[in-house]
Amino acid sequence: MNRQTPGISPSIVTRDEQVYAYIRGSVRMDEFAVLADRLPELVGWLAGRGTPFAGAPFFRYNALDMDAESVVEAGVPVTVTPEPEGDIGIGVLPAGRYVTVTHLGHPDELFDVVTRLREWARHEGLEWDMTEVGGVEHWACRLESYLTDPRVEPDPSKWEVELAFRLAD
Repeated sequence: MNRQTPGISPSIVTRDEQVYAYIRGSVRMDEFAVLADRLPELVGWLAGRGTPFAGAPFFRYNALDMDAESVVEAGVPVTVTPEPEGDIGIGVLPAGRYVTVTHLGHPDELFDVVTRLREWARHEGLEWDMTEVGGVEHWACRLESYLTDPRVEPDPSKWEVELAFRLAD
């Protein structure tokens, strides 16, 4: 069954495990820049070690609370596993089925895209690999990947962002 949800064209894809480097933080959504501003630090750290990237930089939402602090990682998928150092850790994105959708536009518009994506999944009878405890969503894997390099395209209204949310097995 494939019901259309206005403005989005989701797909279901199967992904393999993926090693990544990250910086984790506990942030309020209105202070997200505190963590987002550390992504260039992570990219520079990896580049300084000659670590090849395996994809676009992303934010992984581990525990999401829109009204309080959320646990989020600024991450980069890598082809080899560097040694962790200081605030930089190494993790593995889980294999499985993911719902993905790509948004072209300002990241501030992503809240509406997520709302429509969740509506689509509900209509399709899909279940996220997520549990809710006390109003906080704990995700097995919820990614927001930045496919556009801001050094190449500085206008955020022209950025391409892929959302990928893991489905329950």
